[in-house]
Order: sequence, then C-alpha cells, then structure tokens
Amino acid sequence: MSLYRSFLLLLCCVYAVFSGANASDTITSDEPVRDSETVFSRGKTFKLGFFSPGNSANRYVGIMFNLPPPTPTAVWVANRDKPINDSSGLLTLSEDGNLVILNGQKEIIWSSSISNSMKNSTAQLLDTGNLVLKDNSNGKVLWESFQYPTDSILQLMKMGIDKSTNTTALLKSWRSLDDPSVGNFSAGIQLQYIPQAFIWTNTAPYWRSSPWDKQIYIGLPEMKSSYHSGVDLVADNAGTAYQTYSNGNQPWILYYSLNSTGSYQDKVWDQSKKDWVVTWANPRSECDIYAKCGAFGSCNPKSSPICSCIQGFKPKNEVEWEKGEWSGGCIRRTALDCERNKTDVEKGKKDGFLKMQTMGVPDFVI
Repeated sequence: MSLYRSFLLLLCCVYAVFSGANASDTITSDEPVRDSETVFSRGKTFKLGFFSPGNSANRYVGIMFNLPPPTPTAVWVANRDKPINDSSGLLTLSEDGNLVILNGQKEIIWSSSISNSMKNSTAQLLDTGNLVLKDNSNGKVLWESFQYPTDSILQLMKMGIDKSTNTTALLKSWRSLDDPSVGNFSAGIQLQYIPQAFIWTNTAPYWRSSPWDKQIYIGLPEMKSSYHSGVDLVADNAGTAYQTYSNGNQPWILYYSLNSTGSYQDKVWDQSKKDWVVTWANPRSECDIYAKCGAFGSCNPKSSPICSCIQGFKPKNEVEWEKGEWSGGCIRRTALDCERNKTDVEKGKKDGFLKMQTMGVPDFVI
C-alpha cells in the first residue's frame, strides 16, 4: 500500500471516530450540536445529544451516562414535553444568550429561558452530569440542569427545597418507557416538623420514607446496612430541606430514578451484564402505599387480607372493609376515658398505651 493511500485511510479512520462528536465539552453559537453529534464531558463520564427512547421515533436532547450501547440511559431530558419528529433538530445558543433547541423550521421548541439578555455565553457539560450555562464576561452560572431535574438524581444534585437559591427540585416520572413527557408521579422532600421523602401521584401522597433522624430515614432501616452511600439531608428553620448523595471514591456507578409506575429506585451499573441493576426500590409492597389501610389500620403483606385494625379498633365501614376497600380505616370500639362519664370509668379499666413493634410512625409526627 502506498504512503498516500495509507494517509487517506488514516484520515478516514480519524473522521469516523470524531465526525459525530464535538472536540470539546462546550456548546457555543459557532459550535452547536446537531442531531448526529454528541458532546462529551471532559472526563468522558457523561454525554449529551439527541436520542429516541424505547421504541419511539421522536427525538429528544438528553444527558446520558457514557456507557456501552445499545440502550442510552438518559438522566435528564430538555424537550421532554415537546419532541422533534425528525433528525433536523439543533441545540445551540440564541442571540440573547439562551440555550435553545430548534426544529427544522428554526422554531424554538425549548429554551433555558434566562430573562436577562447576554451576548457572550457558553454551555458546558460537566463531569457531574450537570449542564451549565455561563456568562463568559464574569464566569457566573446563569442556569443549570441540576436545578431542573427530570426523573433522575445524580451525585451532588439537590432534590427538595433550597431557599438560598429559591428553587424547588422535584423528580417527575416519565409517562412510559417510550415517552419522557411528565408522568403521574413526582418525588421530593416535604418539610413538616421533621423532613420526609415523599412520592406523590398527581398531588396525592403515594409513599413516604418516615422522618429523617439526621442519619437515615427511620422508615428505611436498610439504609444502615446497605447504603453507606453518602445520602444526606440538609434542613434549616428557614424552609430549606433537600436531599443529596455522594458516591465518594466507590468504584461503582449509581444513580436514583423515579420510574413511570412510581417506583423510586437505586440503580447500579453492572459491568459484566452491561446493564443497570436495581439494588433497592420503594414502594416494596402494597403495605408501603400511603395510608393503604386508613387511620388506625395495620398492614402486613404476608397476611390475607393484608389490612387489619389495631387492637381496640374496628373497621369504620364493615361492608367496604369486607370488599377490600380499606382506605376508610378503623374507629375505636370503646370511647376514651375523657369521652366517658366517671361511673363508666370506675367500672372498667382505664386507658393506657399499647406497644407495637415493626410499625411505621404516624405521619405529622413531632
């Protein structure tokens, strides 16, 4: 083979490797991201580009772990509620400095929506998975994807309420495996007396962790044995309450996500399987569903039926209870001392407390 032909072959190989990737981790108006291109973070931990989820043909801009194919793992999606139906999309910076996605007609279908116009901005994909928009004149971060999560939480990302930045970050599930638009479930931190992690279905409570005791959520005893994962909760008296986690120097790759069925999961990358493995998930059973058995009801997933009334109580509605409609809960069989007259109290036993083990603490606990 001649030297000239060898040189041409080398050029072709270099082009094949780099033609689909930006040379840097930065997006500018002169270096946009087209549908066929990918931006990698500096350490090649994350990548950003257009993708189609599941069996869908729609195109979205997402941030993904830079892991082997075939399935891209999108941990953040920009245009989740407004896909592009062809490969004409473009991620770039607009004249006012905002990060925008344009369709083939040059219409803006998504924007970072910074109100203050800036002429000199760039967007950068960091090795944390955070996409940041910066004002180059002073280096100030004007917008970041970490403040607008979709269904996933990464290391150092805040889930909850941060009064210092006046932001509330909730995870919002995909509608389905093929559709990243906002689904029926959301997850976050609810600050009332003592902070708790919650999953909501639409606006109704669906699952809760029980209170944070400054080390773990007491309703998740497995945190003591299996986590060691740097999960932390920051709370103050000014209305701030958010959860973060840090993997430290551990060799594994993990993240948390809220799937389309309302399951909050810990996912760890299994190198041998080239796939994600769910190592922890909640709700674990029907008994983890919020108020499954109603007020003063007890739930045991190993019993049939799973719901019963605690000692001294009876179903509020016997007919509904027998049909498996337990949400109405239970009522007292006998009134409390303070609700009876003195004669009745003297004849009977006085009220006391019943010790119950392996039970979740009530909501609104102080």
